[in-house]
Amino acid sequence: MTTNPADFLSDVANRKIDEIKETDLVVGIPSYNNSRTISHVVKAVNAGLSKYFPHAKCVLINSDGGSKDGTADLVRHTEVENLDMILIEHPVHLISKIITPYHGLPGKGSAFRTIFKIAEALNAKACCVVDSDLRSITPEWIELLLDPILEKKFDYVAPLYARHKFDGTITNSIVYPMTRALYGKQIRQPIGGEFGFSGKLASHYLSKNVWESDVARFGIDIWMTTTAIGDGFKVCQSYLGAKIHDAKDPGADLTNMFVQVIGSLFALMEHYAAQWQNHSGSEPVPTFGFTFEVGLEPINVNIDRMITNFRLGMEALAPILSKILSDDLFQQLNDIGNTVQNEFHFSDELWVKSIYNFALACHRQIFPAEQLMKSMIPLYMGRIASFVLQHQHSSAFEVEQKIEDLCRLYEQYKPLLAEYWQNTKLL
Repeated sequence: MTTNPADFLSDVANRKIDEIKETDLVVGIPSYNNSRTISHVVKAVNAGLSKYFPHAKCVLINSDGGSKDGTADLVRHTEVENLDMILIEHPVHLISKIITPYHGLPGKGSAFRTIFKIAEALNAKACCVVDSDLRSITPEWIELLLDPILEKKFDYVAPLYARHKFDGTITNSIVYPMTRALYGKQIRQPIGGEFGFSGKLASHYLSKNVWESDVARFGIDIWMTTTAIGDGFKVCQSYLGAKIHDAKDPGADLTNMFVQVIGSLFALMEHYAAQWQNHSGSEPVPTFGFTFEVGLEPINVNIDRMITNFRLGMEALAPILSKILSDDLFQQLNDIGNTVQNEFHFSDELWVKSIYNFALACHRQIFPAEQLMKSMIPLYMGRIASFVLQHQHSSAFEVEQKIEDLCRLYEQYKPLLAEYWQNTKLL
């Protein structure tokens, strides 16, 4: 389904589309008050397009959420100094910029929708999006996100990062292992933030009726990945090295993000139920880029606060949790809460069964979806506190092996999830 960009885009964007008419490549940068980092991101994008795609017609789109700190002006005026130092061949075309506010619900998804619409209107062959708070982006990222689309005919490129062993805990404990188990593709960073996609897939995304939902806020990343897999597009991943951005303590307040990401994950299970119930196991996806080790910034985790939140949540939410979880699981969780910190242990099996029971509760609409997601957060706090305690002295490689073990357990219990999806049983 082709959409009319003029129905949604700003007058500024529509005038630029009329002026540019058509392009080969689009790079989108969603932003909101990112003046501290946006210039570096724009320079890396410009350098990457100039160095690796000198014959392509390119457009940089800044889809902004109403920044008050001069973000848009920095995008407008930022150029790369000394391009001669990195170029073998000078680009044939100047890189065009479209700097426009986005409309709709506040959030990353609404910003992406604007980028998708402009890419479709310009008939772009390949597109990518990069976060505006990145400090580690290099020109090579642009090649790694666009080249598999342009030259190797993939439709979707997910990022593969080197991350601190305690960064990305929602991804590592829920989103990656569950997406892998459900849909059978080992995409390591399904909510990574940087993605490549074909013009065809951008139009496909626009045809979906999700733009007034939580997808328009924080659920866009998992929705893009799952839609690409579930609707049969050709997917891969590219190794980008370190992702250094404004990382957050896993124990800090993350309610809105958690609710919207996990809510989107569970909603997608409903939409793609026929696909995920009909296969087992998982397979690697093609991976591009040169894998190398990098120094990573440490992540500080407030374990005491997380354990306290787990205990308080188990007590306050007991009437809800007792209806979501089996009697045995509920008792095991209460037992964990009564242990001293150096014995605090939330096992992989207990975690996987708990997550799958929440998915079943959401499917059966036992409670409103937002209430269900919020009631998961104390369990998440307890699980991450346990994981950090267990692996404080483990290497990044050892932690990755533990995440692999967790993924296999998700896959092991998936047949039970599929079976119980049809009845009222609990794992």
